[in-house]
Order: sequence, then C-alpha cells, then structure tokens
Amino acid sequence: MTEVTFGRLTDLLPREAWRHESLSFTPWLAANIDQLSDAVGMTLELTGTEMAVETFAADLLARNADDGTVVLVENQLERTDHTHLGQIMTYLAGLEAQTVVWIAPEFREPHLSAIRWLNQHTADGFSFFAVRLRVVRIGDSPYAPIFEVVEKPNDWEREVKQRVSQEGNAYYDIKQSFWHRLLQRYPELALAGVKDWRYANNYITLRDAPMVQLSIWFGKSKSGVYVRSGWNEPSGPVSELLLPHQDLVEARLSTRLGPSGRDDHFLPRTFSKGHEHEADWPAIMDWINSTVREYQAVLVPVLRGDTSDVER
Repeated sequence: MTEVTFGRLTDLLPREAWRHESLSFTPWLAANIDQLSDAVGMTLELTGTEMAVETFAADLLARNADDGTVVLVENQLERTDHTHLGQIMTYLAGLEAQTVVWIAPEFREPHLSAIRWLNQHTADGFSFFAVRLRVVRIGDSPYAPIFEVVEKPNDWEREVKQRVSQEGNAYYDIKQSFWHRLLQRYPELALAGVKDWRYANNYITLRDAPMVQLSIWFGKSKSGVYVRSGWNEPSGPVSELLLPHQDLVEARLSTRLGPSGRDDHFLPRTFSKGHEHEADWPAIMDWINSTVREYQAVLVPVLRGDTSDVER
C-alpha cells in the first residue's frame, strides 16, 4: 500500500495574493462572485463595481437572484475600521440595498457587535453578513481563498436549507441548460467567447484595449444584450470610441448609445422572452445569434476605426 503524504495548510496574508484592494481584490471578487455566493447561501449576480455614492465608491453591487433584491459587498484587505462601517451605512441608503456583505481578514469585536445589532433591530428584509477572508496554501500549491461567515442574520441557515430543499440548484441548472443548448444550436458562438456555464450573463470581447465587451443576458421574463467596459475598467474609453460614430451605430443597431443604468451600459436591446417558458427558448436563441452577428458586424469595424463597410 502506497504511503499517503500530507502537507501543512498555511495561512497567508491576503495582501500576498492581492496587492491592492480596489485594483486587485475587487476585480478578482467580481470575476469569482460564485465563491462568495456559496459561502453566504445566496445566488449573487454582479451588477457593478466601484459604485459612486456621494464622495465614496461602493466596492461591489449584486442582485440576489432568489428574490431580486440589491446586495452590497464591501471588502477590505486589512482589519475592519470605523470608516468602512460608516461607509456601509451610507451605501445602504444611497444604493437602496437590503443585504450587506462585509468582507475582511479580521473583524474587531465592536464591528461584529454592530452587525449583530443590525440583524436584530432593523426591519424584516434587511440582512447583514460579516465574512472573514482567508488565503491558504499547502506547500507550493496555488493560493486558495476561503470565505468564513462569522456573523449572519438569525435563522439564516434554516432559511437557506428550506430554500435549497424547495428549489435545489434550479436557477443555475436553468442557466446552464440554456447556454448548453444555445451552443449546440449555434456552435460558432463558442468561438466568439460564449461559455457553457451556470450564470445569467455571457461575454464576447469586441476589443482588447481598452476592453469593450458585448454582454448577453438571459432573465426570467426578458433577455437582452448591451455593450460594456471590462471588469473594473471605466466606461469613459468606451464612450470615447463610440461617441464619434453615435449616429451611425444608433441607426444600424436601432437603439440609443447611452450610457445608461448604474453600470454605464451602452447600446442595450431586449427581447421580451425569458427562461420562465421553455418553449420560448429556441426563439430566444435565434434572437441572440442574429443580434450578436449584427452587433459584431457594426461594432468591430467601428472600434478599430474603419467604418467604410458599415456606412454603405
């Protein structure tokens, strides 16, 4: 029998993994929000990063896909402080959030007490989480993040278990089934960047630097597309590229340039069908395929500065 070799699990400082909070950790968390979803027991869909509220900027804003409410995520790479607690309360009002997730490698006891007090005394429907961030590795293995929930609303585990028992992974299963069948129907979309995965949005890169992406989303009653900047990148460069051609792209794509919404989306279009009726899926897939081709045909040459074919 082969002898089993064991390693020692080592805790690292989070700053060894992410050098900068807003430039390193926030973009990573935005791209890996499913790991936070698993920790807190909510299906989180990212809706924006560095959201402006008065003179501050909230780190992440998400939507709880289970009930559609707004979730604020505030993260630190250092021990918690009063400044962040005050900012959280400002964001809670300014962004109309109903759930707050505060992430830090270490929580001061007064801040944990504040989270407990808020969970006990705020109105029904508001939830507050304190999540400890750990980074570990075994020997020379890759770094592994761990999210440990240290404070949560009363009876949260019971609510999560009830929801899971009732709904299981239906939400994620629906999304993955749709993208899987879309790629079976239109395999060329995989070459464009569409993934067979379990999330509501897929992304096609139209330009690398500055990054411009076409987001495809699949909701309960509607679906759609829009153009956006890369994760944690400002929307200004995208606007600068598109604004000189505003009349052209608006005419060709039959929508307004924008930007619009909290996340500065450009050129949005929607289709009035979603995943609630599976019989509608083929029509949604056909619309997505034709719309992606249309956006690529117009925007790829525009973004590289060659509009001669588009103007014809």
